[in-house]
Amino acid sequence: MRARELGIPLTGEPGPWNAITDVPGIEVGYVTLIEGDDVRTGVTALLPRGRDGVGMPCAAGLHSFNGNGEMTGTAWIEESGSLAVPVLITNTYAVGPVHRGVVEWVRANRRDMAPEWLLPVVTETWDGHLNDIHGSAVESRHAAAAIEAAASGPVEEGCVGGGTGMRCYGFKGGSGTASRVVEYGEDRYTVGAFVQANFGARRELVVAGVPVGRELPDGPGPEPDGERQVPPGAGSVIVVVATDAPLLPGQCEALARRATLGLARTGTTGSHFSGDIFLAFSTANEGALTSTFPEDDGSAPYESMRFVPWGRTDPFYGAVVESVEEAVLNVLTGAHAMTGRAGHHVPALPLDRVSALLAARGAVA
Repeated sequence: MRARELGIPLTGEPGPWNAITDVPGIEVGYVTLIEGDDVRTGVTALLPRGRDGVGMPCAAGLHSFNGNGEMTGTAWIEESGSLAVPVLITNTYAVGPVHRGVVEWVRANRRDMAPEWLLPVVTETWDGHLNDIHGSAVESRHAAAAIEAAASGPVEEGCVGGGTGMRCYGFKGGSGTASRVVEYGEDRYTVGAFVQANFGARRELVVAGVPVGRELPDGPGPEPDGERQVPPGAGSVIVVVATDAPLLPGQCEALARRATLGLARTGTTGSHFSGDIFLAFSTANEGALTSTFPEDDGSAPYESMRFVPWGRTDPFYGAVVESVEEAVLNVLTGAHAMTGRAGHHVPALPLDRVSALLAARGAVA
């Protein structure tokens, strides 16, 4: 079930699929790994311009709300203001094999793109409660498989891809998405968000302005076998924001910063033990930020970019906040309970109880 199906009142106009794939050209693919008692993990691939557009840069910007996490390739994004590769999301200890997998996929499929070097963008959240994170379940081939599985259209949510083993606000977390339509004069643009949600303490959870987390049962007690209990709110959250509106790299960075406000609407105060890293990009201005070796023909070409004036960016900021909030709620309403490593169990958000709490406050659509 998605948040809107539960009757949660949400503002703004979503796109046809209410997903990041409402932005034309964007594709999302998953590899979900559930094996035996200990493997609960996977890989997610987001392709800004689809497989055929790998290598064609987008204007891009970053924001690290809390840097207790990892996203590779960020130095080049900050240097060039551009993103030209797929974005892969997995678990903390699988960044290495996924990074290698992207290199192998590009070498096999796009040798023209980067025959000399490549800087993949691979990011993570920690799934060690449900998953044997020290194991070797995620291999480089899974990165390639996620890229090959990427498609447009509706996006599966909950316990899939890199989000398979994640927790959110003490309940089952994972992958989620949402979108908003922004009217700009006679044009209509889309802002979409994708989250891998593994953050938040149960007591913090807010749904449609109602602090439901305070009214929900406490989480599990101490870990078995003397394991150290992870502090509430630890984990991490990755947010990817996309739009087809023409924006400068600095404006994309401004969009990425607004993801913080979307998360805050769901209650989090931002744990020190959570890596909260956000990436935003624009698929407009195709070709304007291409970086290639100069041709030795005596030419000195120029490029130009069309962009929304800074003073008219507020509606796009609002769309980010609304879509990130809804994406997190779609994670929680879409994920199912899961048992994994060492018998650890993470319950799903009790939808009936949440509906009753919202109804009691008059907050059900």
